[in-house]
Amino acid sequence: MSSKFRGVVAGLAAAILFVASGSAFATNGYFTHGVGTTSKGMAGTGVGSNADMGAIMSASNPALGVFVSDQWEAGLSIFSPRRSYVVPTESQLPNGPGSLIPLPDGRFLPTHSITPGEIDSGSEWFPIPYVAKNWSLQNDSNITAAFYGRGGMNTDWDDANASATSYLCGGNPQAGEPPATGPGPYCAGKAGVDLAQAFLALNYSAMAGDNFAWGIGPVFAVQMFEANGVQTFQAIAKTFATTGDITQVTSLSNNGHDISYGWGFAGGIWWGITDAFSVGLAYQSKMSMTEFDDYSDLFAEAGGFDIPSSIKGGISFVASDALRINFDVEHTAYGEVDSIANPMLNMFGCPLLPLVPVGGGDNEACLGGNAGAGFGWEDMTTYKLGFEWASSENNVWRFGYSYGEQPIQAADVMFNILAPGVMEQHFTFGLTHRPNRGGEWNFSFMYAPENSVTGPSFFDPTQTIELKMSQIEFEVSYRFGSAQ
Repeated sequence: MSSKFRGVVAGLAAAILFVASGSAFATNGYFTHGVGTTSKGMAGTGVGSNADMGAIMSASNPALGVFVSDQWEAGLSIFSPRRSYVVPTESQLPNGPGSLIPLPDGRFLPTHSITPGEIDSGSEWFPIPYVAKNWSLQNDSNITAAFYGRGGMNTDWDDANASATSYLCGGNPQAGEPPATGPGPYCAGKAGVDLAQAFLALNYSAMAGDNFAWGIGPVFAVQMFEANGVQTFQAIAKTFATTGDITQVTSLSNNGHDISYGWGFAGGIWWGITDAFSVGLAYQSKMSMTEFDDYSDLFAEAGGFDIPSSIKGGISFVASDALRINFDVEHTAYGEVDSIANPMLNMFGCPLLPLVPVGGGDNEACLGGNAGAGFGWEDMTTYKLGFEWASSENNVWRFGYSYGEQPIQAADVMFNILAPGVMEQHFTFGLTHRPNRGGEWNFSFMYAPENSVTGPSFFDPTQTIELKMSQIEFEVSYRFGSAQ
């Protein structure tokens, strides 16, 4: 890779991450419901469509570049997630919130009780840009480049009413002192995470006959992460278990933004079975990313946070000269990434927890270990239906709906206060307007109604925690005049 090309890629990555810093893309898990304005207007469908939906569609199916005219396009979405957590009741522990639970062998299990109430996350509006371009080559082949943000999550629990009580926060039970109450859901100050991911897809696509297309190419990624307010969990970090010195746990919280790089590949096919019916299939590999060294005490595998693979299939049916119907299915393999998929239950293998027999356990089950606790997410499959109706040569209207069961398990709600990706339904609307003077304006709107998940608090089973979220997004993009 030439130094000039690396400089261009780095500059684009820095621009998108700067604009999207603090962004929260969490819709289907922590991936957006679609990529590109036209596809988003149809709930993210279009993998099997041969309609010209712009160069950005190569991010959904690399084979679709063969149907795209040689135009630049650029877009910007304004995304607004509304996130809350609710603790409805006071802790019912025998000796009050945050008290110790005696164990049969004479040891005590520390608990962590969150102050009841409903807390809303701050930072509710985020800009997310993209840019893409297609170049036609000889023999019905194309090169397509697309730079976009697709994955991320954000929480900002800075409400003054957010607090928790625990001996992990302070207080000495041996001296008869009560557990301390501290700010934030983990009593370590303002809590939250900020994950932003940017992708650069470079695809080659070509026709093989009159009704079959294929495409393939590398996908480069850069991600930026920050965590705050979780220093409480230093008591169960692998670094502490290994060194016996809790002051050595320095890569857990409040270290600012860290950056990770990596790459994978994407491939896709399109098959026109008849003039009116076509299908598509696309796959993006798991992306191996460098570790977040500044958070090696938080994420499993010493800061590992790879990007999971996804596979999409779609059918497209031209019902009339004016109406096209798309149906897509997308599967995201969150279970491939330990930092995302490992359940909180893994903590019970860490020898630092009193529940583990003396001399037992495995340091790798502590935070930051290879089996360290993550968010407990399962794989997610999303079903999408989209409609495209051309009311005239100048205007095309789009509508869509998608559904996918959210990936968070009830037993893992405590950690997922940081990442409440609980959305399941998306309703979308879109419009393309082609002015007579040339060019093309695209608009899309998405509404995701409130959804929630409720489960027991991991360190205080007498409490429950409910995670709630709703979302809206508006995106506008412009395709410039055809290249000469």
